[in-house]
Amino acid sequence: MKFGGTSVQDASAFLRVAKIAASQQEFSPVIVTSAMSKFTDALLGSFDTAKKGHSTIAFTSLQEHFDRHSAVSSELLGRSGQTAFEAELDLAMQELSDLLLRAERRSLPLSMLKDAVVSYGEQLSSRLLAEVLRASGIKTRQVDSRRVIVTDEEYGAAAPIWEETEKLVRLELGPIIENGEVPVLGGFIAASRSGETTTLGRGGSDYSAALIGAALDAREIQIWTDVTGVLTCDPRICSDARTIDVLSYEEAAELAYFGAKVLHPKTIKPAVDHKIPVRVCNSHQPSERGTMVLAESAVSPNKIKSIAHKNGITVLRISSARMLGSYGFMAALFQIFERFRTVIDVISTSEVSVALTLDNTESLEKIVSELERLGDVEIEHGHAVICVVGEGLRASAGLASKIFSTIDNISISLISHGASSVNMTFVIKEEKVNEVIKRLHNSFF
Repeated sequence: MKFGGTSVQDASAFLRVAKIAASQQEFSPVIVTSAMSKFTDALLGSFDTAKKGHSTIAFTSLQEHFDRHSAVSSELLGRSGQTAFEAELDLAMQELSDLLLRAERRSLPLSMLKDAVVSYGEQLSSRLLAEVLRASGIKTRQVDSRRVIVTDEEYGAAAPIWEETEKLVRLELGPIIENGEVPVLGGFIAASRSGETTTLGRGGSDYSAALIGAALDAREIQIWTDVTGVLTCDPRICSDARTIDVLSYEEAAELAYFGAKVLHPKTIKPAVDHKIPVRVCNSHQPSERGTMVLAESAVSPNKIKSIAHKNGITVLRISSARMLGSYGFMAALFQIFERFRTVIDVISTSEVSVALTLDNTESLEKIVSELERLGDVEIEHGHAVICVVGEGLRASAGLASKIFSTIDNISISLISHGASSVNMTFVIKEEKVNEVIKRLHNSFF
């Protein structure tokens, strides 16, 4: 059971989690928690302030978040639990102060220090949640995730080393579960083989839960968030968006990658490999069934299950006569993106040009400089990717026609269809996103 930041944002949220955990005790739950909402962003902000030479200001900026943890502790814990947690909080504050000073002085690699700083969100929330569960009468043991998830040293987005992780998870958590206790771990954080703190990237708490669930061969992996499952589209755009009962792993992966916030794309992989169902639930409405993600799902009557979108997209167009009949051009193109560790979302080709989209433009200037050696490069900012997902979508006659006739007066920059049997993707101007999604949702749902 993984609980997101909004599921542990204050005392009432912690209490809800305790009730949900109590209701599932018969199934031997293992709990993975994110940091309190907004704390990870605050830790990242403090790190940036510290590396600019202001470690004291950086540490002071975190005080309100320390106070939030203390408020939950004083409201929900008895005297012994409160004493234990406050001692842990004091130690964490001392360590954070030291780490921020190190960031200011750059006494260790910044990427290593950044992961160490940001890990305190999950370290503190898991300790606090363990104490809250204990105060609620649940036999609980907090386990430091860094003892069980082993990764490479790619700080900020470390890759787990599966064989070692699987062995440690079973070794560490197995006896606790057999003893009738509920293990509580912080998501997102791990450790390298040398013992340094690493993180799995933003949204990595879902990944942690999936890795632990897969290692333990769990009955199901539950992702508890603040919405009831995966919806037919973003509810902020369409208030009548509804919960999808069942998705296939492939559908869920496409939706997650193209903007559906409730699932992290990496979550799908360990679940797929071990054929473990993933259930997306709402911690505010625990009695609702949510969305079940399975190996396969049926085709829905209207073929489309959901519409996802991603804003802040940049389109690059590379044109070169050298492409004509050339077999090495695409390899040279992809090598540039590999060199700058930049992911391409959507790609479309013609005889003499390639159009592709990026949502990470951190290295854009350097990438464009390299691409200009291959041909002429055009850059267009301010786009969005719309992704229409549904089982059997590629094989459905007339569906593409219905989609595009619904938005026939909207200019489309790029289309990708056929690479996946469950996904049709197209790129439009960002300012048209809400209008396009409303029209499609109205037409299909």
